[in-house]
Amino acid sequence: MRIPLPVFYVAEARDGRIIVVDGLQRLTTFARYLGNTFKLSGLTSGEDGTGSHALEGKFFSDLPLSLQERIQDTQLTMYILDAKAPERARLDIFERVNSGEPLTRQQMRNALYNGEATNWLKSAAEGDAFRSATGQSLNPKTMRDREAINRFCAFKLLGREKYKTGDMDGFLADGLTALASLSEEDRSVLREKFDRAMNLNRSMFKEHAFRKSLAAKGPMPYRSVINISLFEVCAVTMSSLPVLSAATENVLKDAIIKLVDDDDYARSITYSTNSTSAVQKRFSAMEKVVQEMSLS
Repeated sequence: MRIPLPVFYVAEARDGRIIVVDGLQRLTTFARYLGNTFKLSGLTSGEDGTGSHALEGKFFSDLPLSLQERIQDTQLTMYILDAKAPERARLDIFERVNSGEPLTRQQMRNALYNGEATNWLKSAAEGDAFRSATGQSLNPKTMRDREAINRFCAFKLLGREKYKTGDMDGFLADGLTALASLSEEDRSVLREKFDRAMNLNRSMFKEHAFRKSLAAKGPMPYRSVINISLFEVCAVTMSSLPVLSAATENVLKDAIIKLVDDDDYARSITYSTNSTSAVQKRFSAMEKVVQEMSLS
């Protein structure tokens, strides 16, 4: 019909790839039809599906040559998001133009950084160690589980000292870039350390792992929701520990309970958690606790 297709939005990845931000379904349908994978349907004029249309049931190869050329010559208008644009701006644009069900920031990152890094996050999220430690309570549909693991990777690979601006979106993106740049062997080692941290937290705190309720008093305390800030700091700091004896594990458990029970520390995992001051406070305090276990 020669009606222009709506504008497409794509993003330039740092490795030169072009990633579709908005219009993937249109492009996929276009490519599939050119590849003769489906017939045209639904072109009949009758409300009850009756009637006829000259192109009904036609594959691309069945069309007259003039119509094939018209489709092949169709011009597509694309807006390209520059790879050098600030990460927060890229995600804001992604969020603004994406139609349909709103995407979470992690779902957007998964699209923009799809590859070895996002595959690693997926595998770690589906692992028994993570699922057991978190009680499968982080929503995989919204990728809340992968966001938590993304935070582990960013702080583990980049170091909390590099978190200086309060821009968590940019920091998590840099973490994915760092993860993708690792060798397969290094990613395997990182996975072992991650799983070890998950198993240690599960062993110490059972169903209260990564939850503020781990410090609650009483024989059967109410289980609170997973605290992402507590998850990242516990996962990162404990990923470097070797297998602990039962006695050492109990000492570490008591020290963490005491730390989380401290009002000042509790604020660093509860309020303005992405601020640089909160991040540095919770990491430095937990690092001190874990370091004392390593020296004992």
